[in-house]
Amino acid sequence: MSFPLLTATAAVPAVGAVLTAAVPAARRTAAKWLALLVSLVTLVLAAVVWAQFEPGGDRYQLTESHTWIKDFGVRYELGVDGIGVALIALTALLIPFIVLAGWHDADPLETSSRRWRPTQGFFALILMVEAMVILSFEATDVFLFYILFEAMLIPMYFLIGGFGDRAHTGSDENAAAQRSYAAVKFLLYNLVGGLIMLAAVIGLYVVAGNFSLTEIAEARANGSLDMATNTERLLFLGFFFAFAVKAPLWPLHTWLPNAMGEATAPVAVLITAVVDKVGTFAMLRFCLGLFPEASKWATPAIVVLALISIVYGALLAVGQRDIKRLVAYASISHFGFIILGIFAMTSQGQSGATLYMVNHGISTAALMLVAGFLISRRGSRLIADYGGVQKVAPVLAGTFLIGGLATLSLPGLAPFVSEFLVLVGAFERYPVAGIIATTGIVLAALYTLVLYQRTMTGPVKEEVRALPDLRARELAVVVPLIAVLIFLGVFPKPLTDVVNPAVRHTMSDVQQKDPEPQIQNVEAAK
Repeated sequence: MSFPLLTATAAVPAVGAVLTAAVPAARRTAAKWLALLVSLVTLVLAAVVWAQFEPGGDRYQLTESHTWIKDFGVRYELGVDGIGVALIALTALLIPFIVLAGWHDADPLETSSRRWRPTQGFFALILMVEAMVILSFEATDVFLFYILFEAMLIPMYFLIGGFGDRAHTGSDENAAAQRSYAAVKFLLYNLVGGLIMLAAVIGLYVVAGNFSLTEIAEARANGSLDMATNTERLLFLGFFFAFAVKAPLWPLHTWLPNAMGEATAPVAVLITAVVDKVGTFAMLRFCLGLFPEASKWATPAIVVLALISIVYGALLAVGQRDIKRLVAYASISHFGFIILGIFAMTSQGQSGATLYMVNHGISTAALMLVAGFLISRRGSRLIADYGGVQKVAPVLAGTFLIGGLATLSLPGLAPFVSEFLVLVGAFERYPVAGIIATTGIVLAALYTLVLYQRTMTGPVKEEVRALPDLRARELAVVVPLIAVLIFLGVFPKPLTDVVNPAVRHTMSDVQQKDPEPQIQNVEAAK
């Protein structure tokens, strides 16, 4: 029996979470180092998965399959395609930086309510989220995926509600109320989506007789699975609704600004750069893979919703006074680009959407973590409380600028490649949608540069005059992320080589081919 590499990649952070939580209360530093070590071991295993994966090989590789609940046909079934491999690598790459960035976020802090922040629990919850997210990218059994999709809400709820941002302008009681509101809103939105998905999962079992993604695909291919049109559309809507909440897509997005605003900066990165990617990934794997005809039927409406997300998120980002909420609304705009690329139904669009998931995760992590370092120094999230930071902390300002430029998809940085491919893919099939989506680029430049101008340039405000520059631990977080952004911006081939074969399989699922290029005959025109 071959070594269960995929199981190990998820089991290491899960076991690490239990061990971290069990560290004695007085050994907080030991718990931090243990969590960091576990995250690095997971990164090594993810690198082995990447090395073992053969882009030109079978669609799902490194597969594992074991009977789990025999009476209901539920199996512990794992396998990765190129898209899953890329997102596992993203998750494993970001978690060590999240742990380092949050090194002191859960240190004991006595408040007016005399409550203490459990350090061990904070890092254990992060590792548990990592385990569930990685396993969700590997699951090829629909019921197993659903369990993971819902279970990851529990540790995220406690991370948002129990470990909020210390830079709060109100009283301790008000801060606790805001954290509780954000956590409950996050949980309720995602639980409603999950319950609707559960009904669709049960309906899929009634129609298909099993939960295996590969078996259902084979049955559809050989004609033994005959799914009525209305049934397929209803099941598609059940799955898509849950994924649109997780993504998030307008108008199901309103939980994200609250959650990111009230969470610590590392947890905010965990939300938007890691957990939310499960939603867009699942649209590719499950919506398009299980319900190809319904996906094409719903495409016009979804493209419209994606365009609204792009423009709406960017416009609200322009008007924000809170740094973290600005990044949250910018992420809503970026998720609109990802979903537009998926449902453009072109190879360029879907390749760009997958690259966008990875590149958005890295760029958002870089920007949000630097913003978190800035906020922790000043004790305020309000843009108006800053000014002239580049004169007192030039390294912090410089890294903040690079993260912002990546967010607006500057050529030479990784997000540019993915955004360009999404727009090319959209223009090929929906030219008007492509034109509207480009307004998101202009607005991104506006909110990013205005943010930098108001916080980093101009006269030095008295409150920021004594701000220290980035320390060694903070540089260890930011510099590698910026290096990856630059590397993938000038040389995206390692990602595209892995992703493109999986995209071709997805295009085959929905029986779509790229539109023929429109070449004008100049001589004939004359």
